[in-house]
Amino acid sequence: MGEHVIKLPDVGEGVAEAELVEWHVKIGDLVREDAVLAAVMTDKATVEIPSPVDGEIVWLGAEIGDTVPVGSPIVRIKVAGDGPATAEPVVESKPEAKAPEAAKAAPEPANKEEEKAPAAKLAATTAALKPVARATTGLPRPEGERPLASPAVRLRAREAGIDLRQVPGTGPAGRVTHEDLDAFAARGAAVVVAGLQEKTGVEEIKVIGLRRRIAEKMALAKSRIPHITYVEEVDVTALEELRAKLNASKKPERAKLTILPFLMRALVKAVGEQPQLNAIYDDDAGIIQRHAGVHIGMAAQTPGGLMVPVVKHAEARDLWDCAAEVNRLADAAKAGTATREELTGSTITITSLGAMGGVATTPVINYPEVAIVGVNKIMIRPMWDGTQFVPRKMMNLSSSFDHRVIDGWDAAVFVQRLKALLEAPAMIFVEG
Repeated sequence: MGEHVIKLPDVGEGVAEAELVEWHVKIGDLVREDAVLAAVMTDKATVEIPSPVDGEIVWLGAEIGDTVPVGSPIVRIKVAGDGPATAEPVVESKPEAKAPEAAKAAPEPANKEEEKAPAAKLAATTAALKPVARATTGLPRPEGERPLASPAVRLRAREAGIDLRQVPGTGPAGRVTHEDLDAFAARGAAVVVAGLQEKTGVEEIKVIGLRRRIAEKMALAKSRIPHITYVEEVDVTALEELRAKLNASKKPERAKLTILPFLMRALVKAVGEQPQLNAIYDDDAGIIQRHAGVHIGMAAQTPGGLMVPVVKHAEARDLWDCAAEVNRLADAAKAGTATREELTGSTITITSLGAMGGVATTPVINYPEVAIVGVNKIMIRPMWDGTQFVPRKMMNLSSSFDHRVIDGWDAAVFVQRLKALLEAPAMIFVEG
């Protein structure tokens, strides 16, 4: 009989530590070789750690949210035979985010009496291994243990008055599924009281992984950048007519045009006239870096949270190329396959909530940039043309600027230039 000690592997590129964002197993689980044990997040990737052996989990060396140095023990697995004392598994990764903090110290190895158990008993157990799942005993979880479940399952349970701690989970690592809820309710374990009820429960959600990185970056931006926000309405009736005509006659292989490619091309022209807007402010060094290339960050909502993939060198892309690149990057961000190169290097950012864009917003600057342009939803409103009210398609631009380096006048000039280009979209394509 032996024991494998699995250490946090070196994922390369100078990464010294990683944040533990998910356990797929618990102590006592039987796992097969290549089963995923945990997921960790670095500043470059989310990494899944597989098991190199069949065996029983006897020790877990960190809690979710802990930051663990590379090379630290994180899992101990009891195996049949002698086996090596340590193992560093091959890892698979997909780009994500980071969260630097101190790591949790590893506790003592598993209990010595278990190590003396006959190897034959463990071998027999290992031979009968099945995928990891919490036994459906119907017993409640220990006090303080938080059940694993998706937000949708938690919502169903709250609405039905079901205590998730009482529901046996059959998903990975004991995760409670919709089927588990259905089975629990069918046994008559849930008692739903009709009518209005007081609710006293408090759910604690630890801020980890990408959500923690977003929180840290937003706090940094708001604490270090004095924002000035400028809102202006834009008549996009002509632009929408042009967009509809171009989409109707486009080649099948081309991406469908939204308003964003037009705004990107307008932004390229506007920052060409005001290069101080296409800049990075290193406030520690007191240096403003004005960039010749226009690298536009596109704030995108993903299942994991807000990400900002970057359309590099927008000044060298036409309308259709901008549309194709926006679609490609948005798909990569949502799928979690965007590379570090695709998520860094922006010099100015556009943020849009699409149909949910509201009347006006106060966008937070993507630190250390100095400007962000927010797109609000298009609405048909009656506008006076000098003789009568006529229906026009109107949209607000809500833009924020770093008031340390961008004066209010310059911000207004920039937004008014964008407005002029979007209201007369043919000017976007006129050189000079």
